[in-house]
Amino acid sequence: MVFLGPPGAGKGTQAAVVAKRLGIVHLATGDILREAVRQGTELGQQAKEYMDRGELVPDSLVVDLVMDRISGPDAAAGAVLDGFPRSIAQAEALDGALSRMGSGVDAVVYLRVSEAELVRRLSLRWECSQCRTPYHGESRPPKRPGICDLCGGVLTQREDDRPETVRRRLKVYYEQTAPLLEYYREKGVLAEVDGEEPIPLVTERVLEAIGSTVGRVQRGAWMG
Repeated sequence: MVFLGPPGAGKGTQAAVVAKRLGIVHLATGDILREAVRQGTELGQQAKEYMDRGELVPDSLVVDLVMDRISGPDAAAGAVLDGFPRSIAQAEALDGALSRMGSGVDAVVYLRVSEAELVRRLSLRWECSQCRTPYHGESRPPKRPGICDLCGGVLTQREDDRPETVRRRLKVYYEQTAPLLEYYREKGVLAEVDGEEPIPLVTERVLEAIGSTVGRVQRGAWMG
């Protein structure tokens, strides 16, 4: 399964909760990349060379890293991919790699959230300037305003989370994601869920959407 959504939509939160509810593994692409680099695997070393040069890791290498992780024993029952693919090229490469394994993407969940709400959510994100512990004005506020609960450091806001920067990030995201949504819609695996509801309700809506989408895909395969 694939979870898509703009920054601040809550896809990481929902992907983790849904994966736990379904008894499958939650895989965030950034975590996969960092772990491969940390372990010094062959793919991790290749990725590190690009990162050290300040270059983007090529799509083919990212897909190889994802597929290597999916082939792990803990992902035998399935996996939820969080934040990947990000482009048509990555989606096509993922489909090809999964097809060679006799598998495929069963459902794609897109969390739909308005731009105004995304800007509001992201503008409430803060982190400690010393220990980098994350905070949020609503879901995880500090006990003392502006002060880290753990080390007493001053909380600061990342440049990426300032309203004007958020709007630029969203513009780029929508430009890249619109074709991806249509790609999965044509395959009949896309489910859109309102991401502005309370977190528990969004989770239930996501599970319902997944069940409906997977059932439709399976019926199509049986008939076809």
